[in-house]
Amino acid sequence: MTALVPALAGALVVAGIIGIVVGALPSPVPEPGSPRSATFARLGATSRRTRLLLLAGIGLGVIAWVVTGWALALIIAPVAVIGLPVLLAPPPAAARIERLEAMEEWTRSLSGVLTVGLGLEQALVATLRSTPAPIASEVNRLVARLRARWQTEAALRAFADELDDSTGDLVAANLVLGARRRGAGLASVLDGLAESVAADVRARRQIEADRAKPRATARWVTIISVAALVVLTLSGTYVEPYRSPLGQVILVMLLAAYIATLIWMRQMAIGRPQPRFLGAHAAGRA
Repeated sequence: MTALVPALAGALVVAGIIGIVVGALPSPVPEPGSPRSATFARLGATSRRTRLLLLAGIGLGVIAWVVTGWALALIIAPVAVIGLPVLLAPPPAAARIERLEAMEEWTRSLSGVLTVGLGLEQALVATLRSTPAPIASEVNRLVARLRARWQTEAALRAFADELDDSTGDLVAANLVLGARRRGAGLASVLDGLAESVAADVRARRQIEADRAKPRATARWVTIISVAALVVLTLSGTYVEPYRSPLGQVILVMLLAAYIATLIWMRQMAIGRPQPRFLGAHAAGRA
């Protein structure tokens, strides 16, 4: 344990120097008028976070190598620091559910506007102010196309391509049929469609709530296992057989099997999106 104190001190000094250098580097400011500025900002933030995690993992690997003498720690620590948060984080199902809920709310609002006697184009423009945030940009572009004298069907098909969702295709298809036939029953059709989307949202929320339980169990099991492995490595002879070359190969195999189990669990929790039936993607699959 006497080697632990200078190793920790050296790691803290290196981490402080790295933090000063990273903080002193100028970060590019995106142009406010660029439509991709938000995307670039998210990508920049993600890459910077990944770099910091990589530096932290390398520092932990160096400390583990100095204390235990395991050269394998130089590889295991960075992989664990970067990979475990990704594998144990919940999948991006909440964002898809929010978009579905926004489609349901917007469809119901459009149905209510159509009941007052407005035409389809005027009703689409009228829903612009009350559009939910998850699909606000798509509806804004739809209204902009209509104001630019696009044909209604072409604008609705472009709207479906931007939503890129089977439920969005269903909403857009009903609107395309309403634009072709100009009948009086479109409001009732949209209202029934909104009810079915709301039922789908409730079912998906229940499924995600059930999936969150095994994810929480796997998260706690992983944290306890890592803590126990660190304690045994520093203070016990339980991991002494793993110091040999054959033992380190076996350790790598065990850790790889555990990570493969986490990857398998995450893949099972990510639902496959339903196939689309409008747009270029659907035509390519057909």
